[in-house]
Amino acid sequence: MDRLEEYNLYVLGAIGAATVLLLYFLLRTDAEVAVPYNVAPPDQATPGWKGDVLEKPSLKVSGSQLIQCYAPATGEILGRVNPSTVDGIDRAIAKAKDAQVEWAKTSFAQRRKVLKTMLKFVLENQEAIARVACLDSGKTMVDASLGEILVTAEKLKWTIDHGEASLKPESRATNFLMMYKKNEVIWQPLGVVAALVSWNYPFHNLVNPIISAIFAGNAIIVKGSEATAWSSTYFASIVTSALKACGHSPDIVQSVICWPNVADHLTSHPDIAHITFIGSRPVAHHVCASAAKALTPVCVELGGKDPAIILDDLPASDFKRVASILMRGTFQSAGQNCIGIERVIALPTVYPKLIAHLTPLIRALRPGSVLNTDPSTPIDVGACISPANFTLLEELIQDAISHGARLIAGGKQFIHPEYPAGHYFTPTLLVDVTPTMRIAQTELFAPVFLLMRATDVSDAIAIANSTTYALGASVYGSHVPSLERCVREVHAGMVAVNDFAVTYMVQLPFGGVKGSGYGRFAGKEGLRGVCNMKAVTRDRWWGVKTSIPAPLDLPLRGAGAGERAAAMARGIVWVGYGDLRGKVGGIRALVGL
Repeated sequence: MDRLEEYNLYVLGAIGAATVLLLYFLLRTDAEVAVPYNVAPPDQATPGWKGDVLEKPSLKVSGSQLIQCYAPATGEILGRVNPSTVDGIDRAIAKAKDAQVEWAKTSFAQRRKVLKTMLKFVLENQEAIARVACLDSGKTMVDASLGEILVTAEKLKWTIDHGEASLKPESRATNFLMMYKKNEVIWQPLGVVAALVSWNYPFHNLVNPIISAIFAGNAIIVKGSEATAWSSTYFASIVTSALKACGHSPDIVQSVICWPNVADHLTSHPDIAHITFIGSRPVAHHVCASAAKALTPVCVELGGKDPAIILDDLPASDFKRVASILMRGTFQSAGQNCIGIERVIALPTVYPKLIAHLTPLIRALRPGSVLNTDPSTPIDVGACISPANFTLLEELIQDAISHGARLIAGGKQFIHPEYPAGHYFTPTLLVDVTPTMRIAQTELFAPVFLLMRATDVSDAIAIANSTTYALGASVYGSHVPSLERCVREVHAGMVAVNDFAVTYMVQLPFGGVKGSGYGRFAGKEGLRGVCNMKAVTRDRWWGVKTSIPAPLDLPLRGAGAGERAAAMARGIVWVGYGDLRGKVGGIRALVGL
């Protein structure tokens, strides 16, 4: 056979192999491919829906334990929810506990398939999901798309792409004395975990802990807020239906709604292995005290008073971009955002420029409802969940004014001409705020833009650190040493440089310090946080095992046995941890025995 024939055979062989590979990839069945399924949204989410308006909107139904659900933007009745009882909590936990036994045996591939199935549904049903979230929380469709859909899609995609790697066993280093051992850490399911989540992001906050819990092999009990009880059923069914579509028991996810007196039974239940709590500091005290009865660990996220520091070296070309971020960071979800911007701290040169630029923008903001049918009047800011905080907000604003602050826009409750039963606060701009004012120390959770002046970088950092909160922070400028100094010295669990809140969009660990709580969810740390971290040592080589030397073997034998045992123990320590001279001395001591 000549060279040409050999070459032709080689080419034909290569083509044949490539064809086989191509056919394999084209024809193979992806075991993790998303499964189509359907969950019909509630009728109230249909565009054009109108409901009866409550005369005095309230969650409580007189003479009943029922939860009255209504749209905070309009006061329209959404329905009523029968809350869980103590017995109901017990039944939910029992179901989850039974189902978790089989779920823990599933592979990461099977769990990924469930998440891929959910992600496909979320992407294809964005408008319905967002609309349901808007009806129950009062936010705008844009706020729902960014704060509910976008972040949930990111959580799903990150877990699909990186979840297994985050939970793979990790090899750990050994030492001289233990060189014959190999060491690793493994992460295993805890069993049944729980999450008590807040109302401000009813879809994301409900689904977020579910994603981590079930991917780690746990079952989960999720207690949504009474304020958004209506949407919880639909949102939970998106998850349970995905589980069923993939051939798994939906019982591993249990959604419950209950009043606070029943919640104590959940948080102190001995069959709950871990609790994630998202809410206020006063409620956190009750949750942690309750969880302590069963020694249940708690991850606590309590909101913040997040500062945004604007340095004087902010380039002119960047000014409008940053101002837009400050607007979105402050007024997203009507300010009801745990990592929303609650204080803007600006250096002297940029301070007046911000006032001049922001004043007309904030005065032009239009509050309204997703039920608005007039496309010619877009909605900028949604409703607040409740008017309960409005009197305090007005008092804090007036107190600040009495101490030298200037009210440029807003400052009071807004009675919407179309939705008088809705809960609105006028978008507010308050400037010349100082750290000693009550409003600078209180988490507002409202559409209020606070502007504070700092003399220099040191002063800005001092102002940023002047509250009991330390959740998130952001800093804007061009001088790298100043930016990095803020990163180092500002008290926070998360810091974004020249951006706002994007740490969550790359699934970095989420959480704070000081009065903003402890523990982390999101990212590798959050996923591992709902696992049992188990340390394992194994023999490295066949036939080489730990054995107790005769002088140390119990019971000690013979005269002077105690001194010989102690001398051997000292020699072992020197061999293991001394410098060269110490090791040699340790070996001599051991040989001398």
